[in-house]
Amino acid sequence: MGYLDGFAVTIRQHRLFGGKQVTTEYSGGRTAKKRGRGSDPDVDHDEKIAKPERLHGRHVLNKYEDGMEKCIGCELCAGVCPAKCIYVRGADNDPLNPTSPGERFGFVYEINYLRCIHCDLCVEACPTEAITETKLFEFSFTNRQASLFR
Repeated sequence: MGYLDGFAVTIRQHRLFGGKQVTTEYSGGRTAKKRGRGSDPDVDHDEKIAKPERLHGRHVLNKYEDGMEKCIGCELCAGVCPAKCIYVRGADNDPLNPTSPGERFGFVYEINYLRCIHCDLCVEACPTEAITETKLFEFSFTNRQASLFR
């Protein structure tokens, strides 16, 4: 009877047997309300669920207030990425017209969202806080080139 103990716990937690619902169905970030409970049938019944505080979404490359890039092309984000989805190639700054305040800048910066697991290790590895993640997580791509963040 050892391996059936897990099923017994699951059955006791079911709402038909007095338990509370532990998890919700995945509905693409929306909850659907039942029709006919005193609501207007013309109103859209899908509303977004509040995002968790620690949600990791789309990446953003930040700039300084004066418009210079924060990315110095150190390639630490690409080195720490477990999914190997980041490609960075640094280049030397032009002393007369610098792109970033350092000696180098990120000449090529690509993130392949088809591979990215949103682990946030690239954000932690960046010494200049050039890359951050937003709360935007709804991705839709029509081809592979659209899935590259550049």
